Amino acid sequence: MTETTPTRGPSRPDDRIGERDLTHWHTRFGRWLVTVATRLVEAVPPRVSRRLGRAAAWSLAHLAFVVFTVVSLVLITLLVQGAQEVYEGVVGSDGLTVVDRPVLDAMVSVRNPTLDTVVTAYTDVGGPVGMPLLATAAVLVIALRRRRWTPLVVALIAAAGSVLMTVVGKDLIGRARPPASLAVPPLEVSPSFPSGHTLNATVLTTVVVYLVLIETTARWQRTLSVTLGLLFVVTMGLSRVYLGHHWLTDVVAGWAIGLAWALAVITAHRLWLTLREHRGGAEPHHVDGGPAARAGHGS
Repeated sequence: MTETTPTRGPSRPDDRIGERDLTHWHTRFGRWLVTVATRLVEAVPPRVSRRLGRAAAWSLAHLAFVVFTVVSLVLITLLVQGAQEVYEGVVGSDGLTVVDRPVLDAMVSVRNPTLDTVVTAYTDVGGPVGMPLLATAAVLVIALRRRRWTPLVVALIAAAGSVLMTVVGKDLIGRARPPASLAVPPLEVSPSFPSGHTLNATVLTTVVVYLVLIETTARWQRTLSVTLGLLFVVTMGLSRVYLGHHWLTDVVAGWAIGLAWALAVITAHRLWLTLREHRGGAEPHHVDGGPAARAGHGS
């Protein structure tokens, strides 16, 4: 059995992370996704492809990016809706899981005025103003260095989907926040599930780190970027529990939904990178679908 992948030219600087070629797909799902997209590209009449030339590849790559992103957004939004059923199945009569109240009580027990001030300032970085500004600044630097707007477009799509899922999740579930008596001012009044700070920080940080990994060449820089990004996402979520603005399960949901959406956007970007190399009318090359090929071609 064979699987079709696009014929590609030499790798470009923005389609690698170190030695990893982002247009090579190592998982069965990844190769299936590229195969489907490639066949759609090849369905374009040769005469049209020849007339459009390079523009055909770019146009179809953009179309594939949009379609995959929209489908992923719909599926993950449905996942958020499904979380409502899970939530209702695991909470007790007081609307809490077995871990929510003990974790909040533990956080309250270690508070002090100085730490409260520091954590409040820190959590503002991941808020609706701070996080977009921070992410935009980082992505603009990358975009200007590369002299192309692709990184900014990827980040904007990621941010838009993140905000949509946060709003949908809060409206669907409508979970109450922890008691105001246990929260550090300023208090928030929107529903608690999922944590918007956590979800947005997870999405934007993951996408920014991904773009930084493409931009950097030194291994230590990539390791540092991943480490700092992970620490930021984890501590941002925990800061919300420390301040009494969210239950732990709100934060865990934010991490899970945010990571799923960020990976969907990254996959869409990789698909765009793969398809933009496709030459209209070029003979596709076949990759054997056996175990040996899977070992050498994985996601």
